[in-house]
Amino acid sequence: MTDQPTDPSALPIFGGQSRRQDPPEPVRESPVGQLQQQRPGAHALAGRVAAPGPPPPADPAPGRAPSQHPAPPVLAQPPSGAMSPWPGKVATTYVEVNESSQFPVAPETLDPDVTRIRRPEPPARVVPKAPAAPPAPAVKIDWHQVALFRAQASERLVERLGDDKGKDLEAERELGKEIIQTLLEDTVADRLHDGEQVWSTDEQDALAKAIFDALFGLGRLQSLVDDDSVENIIISGADNVWVEKIDGELVRRDPIADSDKELLDELAFIATRSETSARSFSTSSPRLHMRLDGGSRLAAAAWVTARPSVVIRRHRLRKVTLDDLVARNMLSASQASFLRAAIRARKSIVVAGPQGAGKTTMVRALCGEIPRYEAIGTFETEFELHLHELTDVHDIVHAWEARPGSGEIGPDGRQAGEFGLDEALYDSFRFNLSRQIVGEVRGKEVWAMIKAMESGAGSISTTHAADGEAAIRKLVTCAMEAGSHVTRELATSKLAETVDLIVQIDLETRPEDAEQTRWRRSRWVSEIVHVAPGEAVKGYATTHVYKPSRQGGPAVPGTMPDELRELERFGFDLTSYLADNGREEGLR
Repeated sequence: MTDQPTDPSALPIFGGQSRRQDPPEPVRESPVGQLQQQRPGAHALAGRVAAPGPPPPADPAPGRAPSQHPAPPVLAQPPSGAMSPWPGKVATTYVEVNESSQFPVAPETLDPDVTRIRRPEPPARVVPKAPAAPPAPAVKIDWHQVALFRAQASERLVERLGDDKGKDLEAERELGKEIIQTLLEDTVADRLHDGEQVWSTDEQDALAKAIFDALFGLGRLQSLVDDDSVENIIISGADNVWVEKIDGELVRRDPIADSDKELLDELAFIATRSETSARSFSTSSPRLHMRLDGGSRLAAAAWVTARPSVVIRRHRLRKVTLDDLVARNMLSASQASFLRAAIRARKSIVVAGPQGAGKTTMVRALCGEIPRYEAIGTFETEFELHLHELTDVHDIVHAWEARPGSGEIGPDGRQAGEFGLDEALYDSFRFNLSRQIVGEVRGKEVWAMIKAMESGAGSISTTHAADGEAAIRKLVTCAMEAGSHVTRELATSKLAETVDLIVQIDLETRPEDAEQTRWRRSRWVSEIVHVAPGEAVKGYATTHVYKPSRQGGPAVPGTMPDELRELERFGFDLTSYLADNGREEGLR
């Protein structure tokens, strides 16, 4: 805080116009202008420094009449050390001359063609760099005060909007800024009247932004979401906050609430106020899964956990390619060539791995290999793939998002208004889709996905699993949730017939220092498994096209089934694969 009161009319909130007029900044004269001022009467061209030459004669030659032209300007000598693009020469510039020149030019200063005067340019002015100013201290926000202002602003906003609320979101935000500015101006005026301290300029700006974020954004979480270096935000209680950066580094951050109760109140407010997918979050609805207005995904649980648990996943790599993942050491160039050919050959692929391994990013990269003219359907509980937003990559995308129900539970055991992924998949059969992309398979929707894969090849989906074979067992279990008519044998045989490849991604977290205050995560494709119908015991057979490396990191070539050798026709570098396989065998 500052001891000097501030004029409330001069609040610089939201970049608005201030009523206070600052003195005009002095106009800085150019170097040419400075030279002209130092030598009054000099011709404008004399502002340029010329190469040294013989001075003009003081008196006319005997027998000649005095010149009718004014004397030429005295040209300044170039300072010593003038730089030139070529060593040992003075940098020169040329000025065109014609018969209408207003002053005579000594012949010695002319080129042989008598068309140009050589004049060296003035040396560049070297301005010493001022020492960098120390960073301004961060403004401390009184979040209790922010909550009070938010309540007042929200009440005024509802009154002003009336029945128009929700019709024009951008207009609502602009009106909110206006209301916040008025609130702060009124508060400053009251404090000045009472002789109390008022906020500094920085404090006013920070407070206005905090109120706006609390009213329209994520409150104290907003600064973390706005950080372009952050990929995931992990919260286990109000004072235990971690962020995972794009490069895999895990860093602890400051508390995002003064108490767990305050955190719960903020989450409940965010859930009910969302512009895109409002949800309920309370003791009767202790879990929260929603897409935030900026496109991030939020998952939260409370009242059934020891402390409120929250994970916000930001999707920084929306437009990503297989080559991008090769550059990040997530997979090898050989694997990228194989998967690119598999997409072109319309193989059905399941991407598996632990939570946070990068499965969604891998699916985006795989989808980037689909020809842009193909009609794609995406099916997600919350939009994460965002393929429908990549209009320069995909021309036709039908994007389905599941919707939780609300109100009483009906005779079928579902809440009114509920819309599941299995329903979306069944509906999609009427949309003439070329491929179905299921963001994450977690339950009975896998049975609908199998039916989709039976009717058309080339689907892509994800699931949580520890390895390739575990992914198959997981999918079988999920399919059986569709009802008693789906037996284990039936689910296994159907999956073996429809799933071609499983891409397994591993995740490793390592400490970066001895004190274990900084951590880093690494991700890579650890195996690519081919699935086919098999013996009666398991119901399927698997072949490791790429197997786990003994040194860790991306998988290495394994065994290429005969039915996959056709991928060479779709661009797969089979020769390099076999050569790498031979080298790997030679290391044993």
